[in-house]
Amino acid sequence: MAVTKRAGRRKDAPQAGGQPSGGGGQPQVRKAAYETTKKKEVGVSDLTLISKISNEAISDNLKKRFENGEIYTYIGHVLVSVNPFRDLGIYTDKVLDSYRGKNRLEVPPHVFAIAESSYYNMKAYNENQCVIISGESGAGKTEAAKRIMQYIANVSGGGNSSIDEVKDMVLATNPLLESFGNAKTLRNNNSSRFGKYLEIQFNTVGEPVGANINNYLLEKSRVVGQIRDERNFHIFYQFTKAASQQHRESFGIQQPASYSYTSKSKCYDVQGIDDAADFRDTINAMKVIGMTQQEQDDILRMLAAILWIGNVSYTEDDQGNAAVRDQSVVDFVAYLLDVDSASVNKALTTRVIETSRGGRRGSVYDSPMNIAQASSCRDALAKAIYNNMFDWIVQRVNQSLRAKQAVAQSIGILDIYGFEIFEKNSFEQLCINYVNEKLQQIFIQLTLKAEQEEYEREQIQWTPIKYFDNKVVCELIEEKRPPGVFAALNDACATAHADPSAADQTFVSRLNSLSGNPNFTPRQGQFVIKHYAGDVNYAVEGMTDKNKDQLLKDILNLCAQSGNSFVHTLFPEQVDQDNKRRPPTAGDKIKASANDLVATLMKCSPSYIRTIKPNENKSPKEYNESNVLHQIKYLGLQENVRIRRAGFAYRSTFERFVERFYLLSPKCSYAGEYTWTGDAQSGVLQILKDTSIPKEEWQMGVSKAFIKTPETLFALETMRDRYWHNMAIRIQRSWRNYLRYRTECACRIQRFWRKKSGGEPFLVLRDEGTRLLGGRKERRRFSLLGYRRYVGDYLGIDLPGGTGELLRRSAGLGSGESTFFSCRCELLVSKLGRSSKPEPRFLILTGKAVYLVKQALVNKQLQIFAERTMPLGAIKFVSTSSLKDDWFALGVGSPQEPDPLINCMFKTEFFMQLKQAARSIDLRVGESLQYNKKPGKMAAVKAVRDPAVGKVDMYKSGQIHTSPGEDPRSQSRQTPKGKSVPGKAITSGKLLKKSTGGKLSQQAAQKRPIPQSQPLPGQSATRAIGHTVPQAAPAPAARPQPAARPQPAAVPQSGGVAALSNGVVGHNRNVSTSSTASGRAPPPPPPPPAAVPAVQQYKAVYEFQGQSSGEMSLAKGEIVEIQQKENNGWWLGRRLDHSASGWTPAAYLEEVRQAPPPPPPAPAAASRPPPPPAPGRANGTAKAKPTPPAPPAKRPAGRNPAPATPRDSGYSNGAANGAQEGGSGASTPSGGGGGLAGGLAEALRARQKAMQGESQNDW
Repeated sequence: MAVTKRAGRRKDAPQAGGQPSGGGGQPQVRKAAYETTKKKEVGVSDLTLISKISNEAISDNLKKRFENGEIYTYIGHVLVSVNPFRDLGIYTDKVLDSYRGKNRLEVPPHVFAIAESSYYNMKAYNENQCVIISGESGAGKTEAAKRIMQYIANVSGGGNSSIDEVKDMVLATNPLLESFGNAKTLRNNNSSRFGKYLEIQFNTVGEPVGANINNYLLEKSRVVGQIRDERNFHIFYQFTKAASQQHRESFGIQQPASYSYTSKSKCYDVQGIDDAADFRDTINAMKVIGMTQQEQDDILRMLAAILWIGNVSYTEDDQGNAAVRDQSVVDFVAYLLDVDSASVNKALTTRVIETSRGGRRGSVYDSPMNIAQASSCRDALAKAIYNNMFDWIVQRVNQSLRAKQAVAQSIGILDIYGFEIFEKNSFEQLCINYVNEKLQQIFIQLTLKAEQEEYEREQIQWTPIKYFDNKVVCELIEEKRPPGVFAALNDACATAHADPSAADQTFVSRLNSLSGNPNFTPRQGQFVIKHYAGDVNYAVEGMTDKNKDQLLKDILNLCAQSGNSFVHTLFPEQVDQDNKRRPPTAGDKIKASANDLVATLMKCSPSYIRTIKPNENKSPKEYNESNVLHQIKYLGLQENVRIRRAGFAYRSTFERFVERFYLLSPKCSYAGEYTWTGDAQSGVLQILKDTSIPKEEWQMGVSKAFIKTPETLFALETMRDRYWHNMAIRIQRSWRNYLRYRTECACRIQRFWRKKSGGEPFLVLRDEGTRLLGGRKERRRFSLLGYRRYVGDYLGIDLPGGTGELLRRSAGLGSGESTFFSCRCELLVSKLGRSSKPEPRFLILTGKAVYLVKQALVNKQLQIFAERTMPLGAIKFVSTSSLKDDWFALGVGSPQEPDPLINCMFKTEFFMQLKQAARSIDLRVGESLQYNKKPGKMAAVKAVRDPAVGKVDMYKSGQIHTSPGEDPRSQSRQTPKGKSVPGKAITSGKLLKKSTGGKLSQQAAQKRPIPQSQPLPGQSATRAIGHTVPQAAPAPAARPQPAARPQPAAVPQSGGVAALSNGVVGHNRNVSTSSTASGRAPPPPPPPPAAVPAVQQYKAVYEFQGQSSGEMSLAKGEIVEIQQKENNGWWLGRRLDHSASGWTPAAYLEEVRQAPPPPPPAPAAASRPPPPPAPGRANGTAKAKPTPPAPPAKRPAGRNPAPATPRDSGYSNGAANGAQEGGSGASTPSGGGGGLAGGLAEALRARQKAMQGESQNDW
């Protein structure tokens, strides 16, 4: 199929060095990006990836997606669409733009993706395209066709008026043809009752320059009759409801209930359809197409004629023949057709019969018809007028859409009936199902042909699949020799029978010759054909009459007598009175149309859309599984999946495969950058190797990589998703470290500045406050402290947000008022009939006034308001006692309110700030406080020194009781200076690397280089990654060791750099050659190194009690095996007898080192210096017993072990074999077994958990 040629690359993407995809050039790879708009997939978006191939499995997957608003699903390049019966908001311009220029696999399944693929392939490969839409009535075929046209009209460019005019006309064909060709049925309110093949024609640059429409199988029988609750074609109801007054007078138009053809079904209105508005859209579409006013009037005149023909009724005369009941109706029909009334009466009641003898013309005479024959003749005239008028409209549209430029390519859209199986199936179902058999035949041929051609082109080995070739069914229906169903039907029609039932019996006898065909079964008055979608039982009754499909010559002669030119246009053939040749039957016409359609489609590269109707009630929530299974069967979806799965479930070009999965290989990526320097094919091989995909699961073609089973693709996608999760965790960790680092730096700067400046402005205010009350009032001990500072705004009134802003807003402080002082206080409140009592308040001092703010519960609602506002100018004095109490009074002297008596612990600071705000104050210090207890009545409150009172002053019986204070002449202590401490590097939480001897520059100089990132599309130069990976500094060279006491060789760490990530550094000592240069004999070879346990063993230094099920308790001195080390202070351990395992704190463990083997005897002549102490051993000094450290605060509960990787690829798959093939450090997740069966199982389980909404441990 042509859509497979997309190759995963945009048409404007340059090829690397002009190399083909499988060549040796370096691929142009886009940098991987996390799909931020990617929704969680429900089910599978491609049915070729389902595990079990069955109709039930397909239905279950479609149901899951339908219930979650996902109506589109792929089968390879075939789109399956389920009608949602609601607006999902998925056809907006924003959604349309998201599919522009995108590959099918880059975006979710959508009809826009099919349209984009067809348009792209037409431009890229200069091939005609077609989209075949099939499905039953109400499944959404017409909607899919309109969305394809919408997409092509939006993306096909064109800036001049002619191109835009063609687009408008193409879009205008939808409302026009829907009005004349669609109707309301039991299954669908807007059912297409005809087949349509719209071919949009483009020039060489992809701009639409014209179009052509072919129509098939118009259901003209609907014009004369419908079943209950169905309607005639939309145009009849639009015209009768919304006709202009002029047309009503000229054509006698009335409401639809007045006409027999529109009232038989008793259905006039449809929910959701506005006939009047649709009629205006139809008239407007006619104008856009270019129809003149005369042509529009002619069409409406014929519609009126059809309606009035239906009102012609008959009665039986004395001879039993048909007679017109109401002659006035016939007269009006004659007026509309512009013919003589008598001619109409004669044509509708009699027929001309001509006899012949021996090939010579005989007698001609008029034969009257009975009521049944006359009614059939009347209906035949109405059907002929409507059918010919519909064909004329299509031809007129084609005339307007004829290309005015050279046509290069085209895109065809086929919207046709789907397969139909009803309780009673007749000639119409036979024709429809025959066309669908032809379409299924080319689908199988083209699909298998495309698969085989691709495998041959890519040199892939595959096993051909067995499938049902429906060519035998097509031949059963259409063949002439041996005669098929259509041939037998034509033979029966050729036999002259006055009674149609006799012709049907002749047809039954002809069918007996087909009884030997395995796909055909004759029955009593019926026959069964085994179609690809199932067995269909056809009724013979009425088939011959429907197949004749011809008008009597009397009717044709009547139309030829018309004076209306439009009637002659609809019936252009001249009636040859001497022609005895049988005209073509309906079966002949549909067979010729189907063969022409197949020939047209075979010249195009097809795409397929299979539409499914989920229920019969048009409900957006109902999913009828039995109905859907029936449609899945006759649409052949299971066959489609089997064909697609015959070889490989997934295939992709090398470039796209590398672009999608290069993150999974440490050798192809570094920190998200593409670093592979080879060609794309070698990159694919490296990725498959690093992910441990078995060889039998993939094949390499010439330009594509093929994956055999869906499970393998799922595993790759799961590993790719896990990469993004791990990278997100790393970014989050780095960001948190940065925030901690920034906070620590800010704290250090602030601490330094406070030490440097010492808070000098606050200290100045403090000293001035001390002088203000110096020698006049006893001091509290707290005020003498050296670090006491006057902050002023303790409540943060001037700070944005928080309680301070709430108080400011509630107190009504102006935006320009700056706060000098704010603090909590107490106000002495007088109670009627009781003693006064202090109550809490907020004291606020600004540059304008002093505010006392109260908060209280009013109607169970907390309210904050300014209880009293005292302008600074109104404060005449401030009175306080000479003792150390915190009470003072503000002498306001208000005529309405008493002076406030306030208790505030920062009274001295308030006095100082009030002096600054008011420039000066009258501060009165005495043995008692003076204030106006009532307006105009001065009172005194005496302060009493009471040693029994504690730190808090007490107001009782008009006296203030306070404890003794410090001498009023006491001086504040000097501000203490902090101890000088040298600056240290920030090393907690790995914010900075620890300095080795303070030489960070030396460590930075010894970092290992990182691979260079390769250029992305559109970049000319290689961009280096802007960061490096730190590496531990190399150990200094070891001293020469004595020959008699050699050190045991270091055990090589498996995985190279992988050992560093686990916290174990292997130091290999270099043997010095200085000892051999002195002339002494070389030492004997060292003994073999001691055997190292396969698993590292550690001894518990302290006792540890596990706090949860994931933690393992330790006894002091117990030896355990360490399976995994985490950098957060927790290690995964296991007891030696494997009886238990769990997380243990690393600080509680000490490594168990193996004792070195005994050295060989030393030669007597040589004296050797003592060997140096073993690294890491204690110096022998006795130490006090240490206390066990606290376990780390965070334990990696449930974390999967992360493999050690030689380079940071960002991918962790949970396996502990990080240094497998090639040291890639990334392998397919293993569930305990090797190969695909176990390796992919974990990935599938992880994907299943993700689909079920389980949270990921990594998050």
